[in-house]
Amino acid sequence: MTRRSCAIYATGIVCAHLLILGIALIVAQVFQTMIHSRLKKEMTLTEKSQVFESWKNPPPPVYMEYYFFNVTNPEVFLKGGKASVKQIGPYTYREYRPRENVTFLENGTKVYALNPKSFVFVPEKSAGNPEVDVLVTVNIPYVAVMSELNSYSFFLRSLVSIYMNSLGIELFMNRTVHEILWGFKDPLLTKIHSMKPEVDEYFGLMWKKNGTHEGEFVFHTGEENYLDYGKIDTWNGLSKMSWWSSNQSNMINGTDGAVFHPLINRNELLYIFAADLCRSIHLSYVKDVEVKGIQAYRFAPPSDVLMSPKDNPTNEGFCVPAGDCAPIVVSFPHFYQADPMYINAVDGLSPNKEEHETYLDLQPTTGVPIRACKRAQLNIILKRVPGFPKTKYINETIFPIMFVNETATIDDDSASQMRTLLLIVTLASNFPLLIVGMGIILLLVLVVLFCRNRQKKNEVKRIDFTEAFHSFTTAKDDTAYTQVSDKPEEQSETPANQPMRNGSYIAMSPVEAQKC
Repeated sequence: MTRRSCAIYATGIVCAHLLILGIALIVAQVFQTMIHSRLKKEMTLTEKSQVFESWKNPPPPVYMEYYFFNVTNPEVFLKGGKASVKQIGPYTYREYRPRENVTFLENGTKVYALNPKSFVFVPEKSAGNPEVDVLVTVNIPYVAVMSELNSYSFFLRSLVSIYMNSLGIELFMNRTVHEILWGFKDPLLTKIHSMKPEVDEYFGLMWKKNGTHEGEFVFHTGEENYLDYGKIDTWNGLSKMSWWSSNQSNMINGTDGAVFHPLINRNELLYIFAADLCRSIHLSYVKDVEVKGIQAYRFAPPSDVLMSPKDNPTNEGFCVPAGDCAPIVVSFPHFYQADPMYINAVDGLSPNKEEHETYLDLQPTTGVPIRACKRAQLNIILKRVPGFPKTKYINETIFPIMFVNETATIDDDSASQMRTLLLIVTLASNFPLLIVGMGIILLLVLVVLFCRNRQKKNEVKRIDFTEAFHSFTTAKDDTAYTQVSDKPEEQSETPANQPMRNGSYIAMSPVEAQKC
């Protein structure tokens, strides 16, 4: 066997083995299973995990942007006209949220933690000075008192209304942004505090929320089941709440939004428990996106999550007391995805998806949030309340107060590490494809070698035939006689004793010639 033939046979054997091995690995998903198993072990809230430190101290900066609706025509609204508002803001604060008092429970399957939050004003990202800017907005303590007295007699409500008028308290108030956010001493609440000390005399949308935590959390570490990674086991010692009016509404589902289990698919629903809203919400897949070179799945709450109980009966449990909802209503900014009747009830609202949608971009392999935008609007129901003459002419309206845009995007260093990790995972998962690719390349080489070998054999056969033909013609020429002289024979007179010196006897001796 020639060296060329040996090379062809060796290439064929290696090619066959590579193709068989690669296809077998693809069908069995050996490498993919190994990678997934490794991810499930790595993505846990344990000290040995690489994600534990980033869970305790999240590196991406979180910004809280507060927007307010300044009422431009309160007198017109009180006389029965349509309210008009103008959005002002943002007033931006950097939010810091480290985990503290981290303690492992039940053999490391659960972890306890506090999550205090602190806020620092960021002037370069803000549209004004919150301590200077004054706005006109609904007097929420006033509305809260009216709502509380709604079940009492008309006479008592009238007395309270007269007393509030004597204090100069109106349905709309002028306050700075800082006061509305971080609190001020309210004259009405101060009077109530003197009679009921448990009622705080200060009011603010973020009162006592700077530097405090939202409760005591116990999370699943994910050691027992990767699908439980980061899920809340208890909040303030409770596995479910008792605040709302239905069991479903009181359920504590999902994570706190900081982490999600790895290997997310597009068909599943993700649950988040929002402690500031005291409720769980679910998100569904929207589309694929790319953030800083990282492929991600975008999840967002469906349009019915914050719908009115009239439009979505499953939200009836969030009406407290049952059948008679409190005056505070949460929606998406500018009533995005809400019934147009709420948008048209107030002038100055213009909902749009880009600015008012809540969404979460997750890297599906690791479950790590890449970008998040949590947007929620606080509203208050204004309606006529017998006994309070100031509400005599107003039309029932869900009145917008403010909305918050909480944003976080993965930082550049973390994004670079994520891209490297995903590259390694991709290469490892697709290693069988590389083997098949090498087998296909060798198959092409094998075909080329085989064709060249066939061509070489054909050339050798043609050369052998030519040489044989040439040898045959050469041998025939060598056996032919050649005439020495072209002169005709003439009778010459030569002595009898002289030998002939020409013709066929030229090579014979005189003796031999005489014999012939």
